[in-house]
Amino acid sequence: MKKVTVFIGSPRKKATYQAVQEFEKNLKSYGEIDFEYVFLKDYHLDYCKGCCLCFERGEEYCPLKDDRDLLLAKMDNSDGVIFASPNYAGHVTAPMKNFLDRLSFIFHRPRFFGKACTAIVAQGIIGGASIVKYLAAVGECLGFHAAKGCCITTLEPRTPRQQEKISWQIKKASQRFYKELLRPMPLRPSFFGLIRFRITRTSMRLIQDEKYRDYSYYQERGWFASDYYYDASLGFIKKSAGCFFDFLAQRMALNR
Repeated sequence: MKKVTVFIGSPRKKATYQAVQEFEKNLKSYGEIDFEYVFLKDYHLDYCKGCCLCFERGEEYCPLKDDRDLLLAKMDNSDGVIFASPNYAGHVTAPMKNFLDRLSFIFHRPRFFGKACTAIVAQGIIGGASIVKYLAAVGECLGFHAAKGCCITTLEPRTPRQQEKISWQIKKASQRFYKELLRPMPLRPSFFGLIRFRITRTSMRLIQDEKYRDYSYYQERGWFASDYYYDASLGFIKKSAGCFFDFLAQRMALNR
């Protein structure tokens, strides 16, 4: 059985919540799924102070003592996660953005390899598609492999035809996500993932040392000498591209 956790940024149980419920119903029709709802409004998360202690010394040194680690544990214990949010002023809601901000140290030290993610965004008229892309990019930076999410237009009142379109979008998104849940590891790195890994690790190796948690994290995992975050088959083109990105990162670090 696969465990899926949905993190909902909406302050109300309206269109976004209803879309997630329909997504859950579809997902459970494909296989056995343990589905958990996490409403971010019900958790205590302070705003990041920008002290950078999580980057430099480790996340355990964060001065904010709240529910961050409780939410993080839910991610750790899931095979897949869903980020669900309505469109607020062209972005995710404040609770969702704050949640992602508090996980920013994982952008430096990704960890959710082998887990899938997707996004459900509810919009009034426009703007939601870019939020779906944003949440997919965030998920990949955290280490997830992202399934294409969905952006649904939920402006009231809805006609039967509009509701039918919403249901079709949710069904297709649930099918894509279920496929990612079952995808065997290791995945072949994308060019974007390869660029991110090589430039990050080479810059880190040249700029930092053992005093920095980012550096020691990479060192402990052997990432300074590896082709990628995990054992993966790289063809000739990607191996050559990886060497180029290392060279590029070295030039950037030396010329900063």
